[in-house]
Formats: sequence, structure tokens, C-alpha cells
Amino acid sequence: MSELSLPDLGSFPGRLARLYAGLALYGAGIGLQVESRLGNDPWDVFHQGLAVRTGWSIGTWIILVGAAVMLFWIPLRQRPGIGTISNIVLLGLFADATIWLAPTPANLAVRWVYLLAAVVFVAAATGLYIGAGLGPGPRDGLMTGLHRLGLSIRAARTLIEVTVLVAGWILGGTVGVGTVVFALAIGPLTQFFMPLMRPRP
Repeated sequence: MSELSLPDLGSFPGRLARLYAGLALYGAGIGLQVESRLGNDPWDVFHQGLAVRTGWSIGTWIILVGAAVMLFWIPLRQRPGIGTISNIVLLGLFADATIWLAPTPANLAVRWVYLLAAVVFVAAATGLYIGAGLGPGPRDGLMTGLHRLGLSIRAARTLIEVTVLVAGWILGGTVGVGTVVFALAIGPLTQFFMPLMRPRP
């Protein structure tokens, strides 16, 4: 469902609260999945690969890559919103904070708890920040921009995520069972959380 087709989104302060709660939860999900060491989602394989090569934090690369992706919005005629800019600035900070604060588990069971919590957090967070209707994230906007050029949403997303996954794996990012779990679970879980995160009339 597009943001334009969403029902009454509620008051602006309430929408901001959902946006920033969503970004904080999304960043926490990224951090927990990285700390699980079971495999990252495709974009974070790429961010981690860049971090491995440069010594900069994953969060720093989330911010820099988000800003760089915005350059592709220009020929695609995408328009950013306050949610887009907030995503670029805050998502990496929340991810780094979680990586710094969360203990790195050695026990495999705890690592799986981290992974499963991460996927649920990201799905719920997606419902929150998309439901706020304040602009897509830079990576989502790239996908919808390619869709406007004639690619299906599925083809655009697959093209982007396979590209960043392969590039990140070559750079040294972690690919594993967590990558597969994320890919299989994120769609159904996001669909489950989207209506729950909409404001009630």
C-alpha cells in the first residue's frame, strides 16, 4: 500500500513520534542482527563490508550510503520528506548505539534470540515509519524510483538487494543463515505489523 492511499495518519506530533520510534527500533534491529553474527540483511552485509575495509563503524556507513543513494533520486525524480532525511541521519546512530550497548553473545541460543528479535524489530519498525507517512527511506525510494521507470517492485528490489549483497560479501560482510531468515520472514512479518501500527480512528 502506498503512503498516499493510507487513511487518516493522525496528528503531526503523533506521526513524528511514530517515525522516530520506528527509526530507533529499526536501528536496534540492525544492531542485534549484526551482533548475532549469523548473517546480516543484504544492505547491512554491504555496510559491514565497507566497515571491515575502512575501520569506520557500520552506523557511519549506513549514514554515508544513505546520503549517496539520495544522489540517485535526482534522475529518478524522487522527492524526499522529513522521514527520508531523518532516516539518513538517525538510523546509523541507533544501529551503532545498539552494537555498542548490546553484549556480544557467545552462546548459540542467545545469538538466535538476537537474530529473531532483530527481524521482528525491523518489521515492526517498518510499519511505524511507513505508517507515519513522512517520506520513505533512501533505499526504499531507490526501489520505488526504479519502479517508476518500468521495473516491477519485485524486480527492482531483487536487483538492488542482490547487487548490495554480492558487493558486501566480496568486501567481507557477514552472509549466513540470518540472511536467509531475514529474506524469508521480513515480508510476512511486515505485512502483519503494518495494520497494527496504523493510528486508530
